[in-house]
Amino acid sequence: MRKLLNTLYILTPESYLSLEGENVVIQEGSTEKGRFPLHTLEMILSFSYKGASPALMGSCAKKGVGLCFFTPNGRFLARVIGEERGNVLLRKAQYRLSDDPSASCRAARGFILGKLYNSRWSLERATRDHPLQVDVPALKEASASLAGLCRDVTRCDSLESLRGLEGAAATLYFGVLDQLILQNKEDFFFRERSRRPPLDRFNALLSFVYTLLANDCAAALEGVGLDAYVGFLHRDRPGRISLALDLMEELRVPLADRFVLSLINTRTIRPKDFSIQENGAVLLSDEARRGVLSAWQQRKKETITHPFLGEKLPWGLVCHIQALLLARYLRGDLEEYPPFFWK
Repeated sequence: MRKLLNTLYILTPESYLSLEGENVVIQEGSTEKGRFPLHTLEMILSFSYKGASPALMGSCAKKGVGLCFFTPNGRFLARVIGEERGNVLLRKAQYRLSDDPSASCRAARGFILGKLYNSRWSLERATRDHPLQVDVPALKEASASLAGLCRDVTRCDSLESLRGLEGAAATLYFGVLDQLILQNKEDFFFRERSRRPPLDRFNALLSFVYTLLANDCAAALEGVGLDAYVGFLHRDRPGRISLALDLMEELRVPLADRFVLSLINTRTIRPKDFSIQENGAVLLSDEARRGVLSAWQQRKKETITHPFLGEKLPWGLVCHIQALLLARYLRGDLEEYPPFFWK
């Protein structure tokens, strides 16, 4: 369990939440693992399959403390929230901002700035860790260009221009991404991004992991009371989780891309785990998907120091912390949305 920004995160699947007096009590079997005064909390996020007592749920509803339930793997299940607190004002603020192109651009700048920064740092890290296996001058050149685009993003005042800068950055980053594949180069390579369908093994794996990350971001946004379908950079489209796609932009490189590269470079995933269809589509086998899902859950348990909070937390909580920071920005508690800058 972790308490961050007046939010209590219950991460142990066997934990059960109950109410004792004015305190939230966390129990595992007959053992008490912790207790927190309910009045000090703004929200409780539980990743436990055992749930919470009706008394606690009723008290949270009465006192306006958000209580959200997720599966241990992070899928959003349900939310209990107090009437007087609600999320109506938060969602109305989100909708108003989404309808204002200028305000949407200010919010979206944070997502794209984080994406470009993290892309640049990933390339710099490769030159540092594998100088004999990568084309250092090419990576350094791409990194310098990304640094220039970062400066342009901070001054950008229109969504159209912002999308243009993001597209230019993607071209630079994807242009050297193949350099970061260090093993099985004859079977795993990256020439260009292909989606529907993916036309090589790397793209097939990347698309699958991007889907996992998008679902995690959507769950995190629902957990803080935001509408995952109303975005700022990605505009409204029926059935598209636009705000989740916005939020995941800054997390693609450190969470998804690096994870895919580690699966390949450690030979955890192999060429036999894919099948090639008659139309050229490359698909992951069912068994390989299960293996990737298991590795993804293990990856989310690894810890990182959050750049804004300065505290150590599991990778799996990064989406939730960024969603919470975004909600605070929309409420006016923060002047700017703080992007996730990976180090």
